[in-house]
Amino acid sequence: MPITDKVAAAKQIGEFLQAVISHGGFKLKYRITVDPPIAETREWEHPEILVEFAGPDSSLLLERSGELLRAFELLASEVLHLQGNEHEKIWFDCKNFRAMRIDELQIAARVAAEQVRRTSEPYRFGPMSSRERRIVHLALRNEKDLRTESDGEGGRRSVVVYPANYKSTATPRRERKTG
Repeated sequence: MPITDKVAAAKQIGEFLQAVISHGGFKLKYRITVDPPIAETREWEHPEILVEFAGPDSSLLLERSGELLRAFELLASEVLHLQGNEHEKIWFDCKNFRAMRIDELQIAARVAAEQVRRTSEPYRFGPMSSRERRIVHLALRNEKDLRTESDGEGGRRSVVVYPANYKSTATPRRERKTG
């Protein structure tokens, strides 16, 4: 259901977070902003409600690529009964993690694009959330010599970058991990 009363939705999120934080024993504080200024977001993300966390347990939210932060956000979406295409209406962040992750994905998209141009072979990213896939698609949307597609099912969905005229049905190489 769409967010018709943003202030009431923000209050619901606050009540949910208060219960999770107190019962979970977390040392976290949060600030909820309704209709945050556009300057704080990216051109393709305009959340209606922004939740920012701080406190001694902030690092717990960011472990494993922000898994707990994303879980809190997903549960808040469920509390508000948001549909899948409405999840971008709320945005949880901690220590500017989201902006840094967006920058990281945009850099990775550019590196993948250069590799595809150099090799003429598709490049498959590892599994990503729908939001992260969207960032990669948008980062490469103006590259006329390339195309991007999402592939896979559920939590295994990933983005594949192809040369624009690529026709083969062969499975592209997997992303190489370094370190």
